[in-house]
Amino acid sequence: MWVRVPPSAPIRTGWGCGLPWLIAILGYFLGSIPTAYIVGRVVKGVDIRRVGNANVGAANAFHRLGKKVGVAVGIIDAGKGAIAVLIAQAADIPQEAVLLTGTAAVIGHNWPVFLGFRGGRGESTTIGVLVTLITQPMLIVGGVAVVTLLITRNVILASAVLFIPLSLVCWWFEVSGMLVGYSIALPCLVGFTHFLRTRLVASTSGT
Repeated sequence: MWVRVPPSAPIRTGWGCGLPWLIAILGYFLGSIPTAYIVGRVVKGVDIRRVGNANVGAANAFHRLGKKVGVAVGIIDAGKGAIAVLIAQAADIPQEAVLLTGTAAVIGHNWPVFLGFRGGRGESTTIGVLVTLITQPMLIVGGVAVVTLLITRNVILASAVLFIPLSLVCWWFEVSGMLVGYSIALPCLVGFTHFLRTRLVASTSGT
């Protein structure tokens, strides 16, 4: 006698199964890895939090630990964002959850659990997230931003050149509305963190 075996139920990857939340938490912890702090301690014997503007990021590492170290930190920090998104995409979770994971990685970089929630601005990690999600628009504006940085040596100006026109370039490439909005929102998180850091420095310096 043959017994019909019902087909196995497909693996659930929606919000209800909890996997998207686990992936987002993983993204946060991945972003929390304090690259500039680790490299500063290992390579230079310096606590990056006690030099320059005290940001645990690539820009401060570039100015205080050396150009090669700063570039390496920036690449690794961008890699944190890219890896977080790639893991989320590989898990086949909803697009909203992938975007949440990318945001969590940036939040982890800015407020890392391993350093008492004091990190960097999240610019490099944001770049890693966005390059993975909207590659063509990021390559276009990124090329212009790199040229701007090489000519002016001004990170803030280069960041503006990178992020401000990004949503328009996304629209030109007919990127989905969700990603267009994300290309605006995530850089705003970088700007908000920069504002908070600037206010903190001003308040501690008594200005």
